[in-house]
This record gives sequence, C-alpha cells and structure tokens, in this order.
Amino acid sequence: MSEGFSARFSREEMAAIRDSLRDEARFGADFMSRLKRVAKRIPFAEDLLAAWFCTRDPQTPRRVRLTLLAALGYFVLPIDAIPDIMPLIGFTDDAAVIAAAIAAVAGSITPEHREQARRALAEL
Repeated sequence: MSEGFSARFSREEMAAIRDSLRDEARFGADFMSRLKRVAKRIPFAEDLLAAWFCTRDPQTPRRVRLTLLAALGYFVLPIDAIPDIMPLIGFTDDAAVIAAAIAAVAGSITPEHREQARRALAEL
C-alpha cells in the first residue's frame, strides 16, 4: 500500500476537514465552485451532483447524509491521495471514494436526485 493511502491525516488536515464540513453554506459553495471548474473533465459529475442533492433532501437519513458529505468533502478538500492536477489519473481517487459512498447508500439516491443532477449539469 502506498504512503498516501496508509498514512493517517495530520491534526491540521483533520481540523481542515471538520472546519470545511461545519459550515454547510461555505461547503456547498466550495463544492459547486470546484464542480464547475472540473465538471467537463470528469465522467462522474452527475453522480457527484446526485449525491449533493441527496444530502440536501430533508427525507435523507442522517447516516446517509453524513456518508455522502464525507465523500463530497474528499472531493472538495485539497487533501488528496492523488493530486487532481495529474492528467488522466488525478480524479481516480475522488471517483473511487464517491463510488464507494454511493454504493453504500445507493437506495437513498432517488431518481429525483438524479434528475436534479442532470438539470444542474446542463446549466453549468
């Protein structure tokens, strides 16, 4: 296992994660800003947005919401196992984290969330 995957987060990194997720309005703005910059380059943009809309749905159970927010937080935060600036492979770790989170909560992401994601992507 590579150092990037086996090393624990530092105290500073954990504080940055907590701070980012604590302020949902800022987190949402950061998420949408980052997605707008990269949406055309990543094939999982619709999944990201569907997960986001699922977290915003008041019917979504808290555990599902937290699981998805943690995965979305990994996408937003600059802390990354594989730097996103690396051509072709930079977003593979983000895609894996999102895919794992979505697989864990698949029944909670509704067709309505996916439709919202498609409409939002069309507007980007």
